[in-house]
Amino acid sequence: MCPPTNKLNPNLDRLQPYPFQKLNQLFKEITPNKAFAPISLHIGEPKHATPDFIRKALSDNLASMAHYPTTLGARSLRASMATWLSRRYRLPAIDPDAHIIPVNGSREALFSLAQAVIDSSLSQAVVVCPNPFYQIYEGAALLAGAMPHFLNTLPENNFMLDYVQLPSDIWSRTQLIYVCSPGNPSGKVMSMDEWRQLFELSDRYGFIVAADECYSEIYFDEAAPPLGALEAAHRLGRNGFPRLIVFSSLSKRSNVPGMRSGFAAGDAAILEKFLLYRTYHGSAMNPAVQSASEVAWNDELHVVENRRLYREKFASVTELLNGALRVSLPDAAFYLWMKTPVNDVEFTRQLYRDYNVTVLPGSYLARHAHGINPGENFIRIALVAPLLECIEAAERIKMLACCLQHVADKAGSAKISH
Repeated sequence: MCPPTNKLNPNLDRLQPYPFQKLNQLFKEITPNKAFAPISLHIGEPKHATPDFIRKALSDNLASMAHYPTTLGARSLRASMATWLSRRYRLPAIDPDAHIIPVNGSREALFSLAQAVIDSSLSQAVVVCPNPFYQIYEGAALLAGAMPHFLNTLPENNFMLDYVQLPSDIWSRTQLIYVCSPGNPSGKVMSMDEWRQLFELSDRYGFIVAADECYSEIYFDEAAPPLGALEAAHRLGRNGFPRLIVFSSLSKRSNVPGMRSGFAAGDAAILEKFLLYRTYHGSAMNPAVQSASEVAWNDELHVVENRRLYREKFASVTELLNGALRVSLPDAAFYLWMKTPVNDVEFTRQLYRDYNVTVLPGSYLARHAHGINPGENFIRIALVAPLLECIEAAERIKMLACCLQHVADKAGSAKISH
């Protein structure tokens, strides 16, 4: 008698390979040019040093790990988050007991929110995502039993969210929309008009807005920080932030990606249910991490310095690349979303093979929707490496671009002669 077949969640079969898995496959048979030291700019992992005062707070509180933490975390931590939100976005006082939940990095919370709020018993539940997008959005939708639908963000529209791409019958089945501002990969910051339109759709159709703001503290003008979702809601008179949950993180802001620390904030009624889900899910934050997070949210000087380092890299790299490729500063975040002179996958492959620089093909970050893959013929470059490495990588990217242009010019001349 045959043993029974193991039954697994069938939605797991709907998941696509992660972009970095696809990149590993692309490089599988390639030996990079050993004349160049390797430079990796494909992963958005901050490389700046973690501030000493955060490290000290972590080590000074290791004894607290002898106790179970609560899912809601220490009130003093939530108070530091609430104070930061009010200060950063010019908001009235935020109630740390009703409007904030600490989370173990924005990634796990962005994923688990879908599991908590999607009602998969409803016919053809929809989750809307920008395209290109952070792959967690799609995976969260699929594993919650929903169908992802995409809004292409395109250069000819300045990477804005064009809500008319989806018909009313899709919006009527939408239960959740993920948005990312500043965006990954374009760095686009959503305008007040985009927020107004999105909130109007949310009011009309009743879906929840999940606003991923993990790049909010990396921008270029100290006098003009990016508009945030809670700020937009407040300015539009949306008291209590109805159907809006914002996700923020210390990973990029404070260079502590390994701490896995952030928060969810917004609609108190949704957060109450989300807290119930998380209590069963087992998502309490490490007590020592809570202490280190509290001091990080209370300090801005290290964040200003972090931005200075990124501004320096962007200025140097864009100056080097201008002329060889079409490149411009994003609104914010630490990515360059750059058009390639040939297919993005082929450009990435040649750059790795000939110059030992790793970037991410834009098509790996997107899905084919509305007749196109909006990531095609773009690459994402994460300016996370030290300044000199970023400059060296830019020099090599420029060499490849010039080589490809020379080949194209030669082919064009031969065609004319013929």
